[in-house]
Amino acid sequence: MFDFLEGYNLWEAFWTTVQLTVLSAIGSLIWGTVLAAMRVGPVPLMRGFGTAYVNIVRNIPLTVIILFTSLGLNQTFGATLGSDQIDTTNFRLAVLGLIAYTSAFVCEALRSGINTVPVGQAEAARALGLNFTQVLTLVVLPQAFRSVVGPLANVLIALTKNTTVAAAIGVAEAALLMKEMIENEAQLVLISAVFAFGFVCLTLPTGLILGWVSKKVAVKR
Repeated sequence: MFDFLEGYNLWEAFWTTVQLTVLSAIGSLIWGTVLAAMRVGPVPLMRGFGTAYVNIVRNIPLTVIILFTSLGLNQTFGATLGSDQIDTTNFRLAVLGLIAYTSAFVCEALRSGINTVPVGQAEAARALGLNFTQVLTLVVLPQAFRSVVGPLANVLIALTKNTTVAAAIGVAEAALLMKEMIENEAQLVLISAVFAFGFVCLTLPTGLILGWVSKKVAVKR
């Protein structure tokens, strides 16, 4: 029944998808946190940059961003991100594009978490002599992260599905292999079912585990 899978490296394709997801998630969390700090910071220039970045990037299709990283950064400006091999370069450019896009959503999720922290706690920390960075990293962000595990789980699940856009620049992940198999095989329904099941196996446990974590670490108010 599944003879059409012979000759195709399904596991390697999904492993590439997992790598794209993990690396992009880490980068998005870091850059998204920096953007959230900018948006709530006391410096008007940084607040303006953070606001402009989020509002612009969220309204640009991910496909456009991914294509820009390949056609713009790589082919026009010659950026290779430390590798001259096409496959490796496209993979890294895809990660860069996914980070640039997903971090805007991480930022907004974190900012909503920051807004749930009572203002009195930040004021008390400032009264003790802590500066803005100390108040944010020691008092506000730890509570904000605990309150947005659920929303961040949704962002991670969306990121997992968004990795399929990397096929647009030739990254050998699951969507590209699916496209190749559909072009070469007649089993359209079975091929679609196999890849749909694969993505369910990636996203469903993520949602269940992070949903459980969200309940465990939620701040009691």
